[in-house]
Amino acid sequence: MTPRLPGFGRRSAPPSAAAGEMPFLDHLEELRHRLFKILGALVVGVGIGLFLVVHYEGIVMGLLVSPIEPYLDGGQLAYFSPTTAFMFTLKLGILVGILLALPVVVYQVWAFFSPALEVEEKKVIVPSLYLGLVLFGAGATLAYIFVLPLALRFLMGFQVEYLRATIEAGQYLGFVIRLLLAFGAVFELPVVIIILSAMGLITPGFMREKRRHAIVGATVLASLLTPGDLASTLLMMGPMIVLYEVSIVLSAMIYRKKRAREESEAEALRPSGEPPEGAVESSP
Repeated sequence: MTPRLPGFGRRSAPPSAAAGEMPFLDHLEELRHRLFKILGALVVGVGIGLFLVVHYEGIVMGLLVSPIEPYLDGGQLAYFSPTTAFMFTLKLGILVGILLALPVVVYQVWAFFSPALEVEEKKVIVPSLYLGLVLFGAGATLAYIFVLPLALRFLMGFQVEYLRATIEAGQYLGFVIRLLLAFGAVFELPVVIIILSAMGLITPGFMREKRRHAIVGATVLASLLTPGDLASTLLMMGPMIVLYEVSIVLSAMIYRKKRAREESEAEALRPSGEPPEGAVESSP
């Protein structure tokens, strides 16, 4: 007999199969189908990204170079190998392409796993995915507008009388990407808390008890992820603490809804005339 795995995929199971199950081979076929769509989205996205980088380099490179332009000699990044300019263009095009293809990738991953989730879990996770995209964009924007200029001012302020900066293009691109990704990932904290709360793995009471530990962790994490100046550390640590408090509120809302749903289901299953659990029966 062909083994069966619960819950994943788009094809309907045979009548003899339990609801929500599908054959193992169909499960693999569904996975292959989604992976091809993801690969196709990435190929198209990278193609568009390379086109934008090559033909609209003034916009793409302008956004990238703008924060460090005051520290550049002649307003240009440097490179030390004949292949660097080509590889830099290729890396930047791939990065832009991944960003363009990301919504399709997220949707395909969600479409593959969603049949395994309960209806109530879907109601929580679907808005969380949209919230995650918004929060990631907010974190990356905060890093680009405020943190990156402050970090560059701090890092480029040492030994200016004796050292002349020659900023290599590839190293600068890596520095910017790491900083933006760090802030974007940190801003995903509420999404993680929402999903864990919906799965019953975390409660608002537990989060309140661990508040002091969270503040210490936010301080350490911000110190490690930022370039080292106090302003950048505070700009990451402050939003992390605020997002943690917001996550407690969201977790409490989910927990209350979950308790209300469980009580409603228990009430529906209780035999007619039976007193609610914990009720005290009156004496005759």
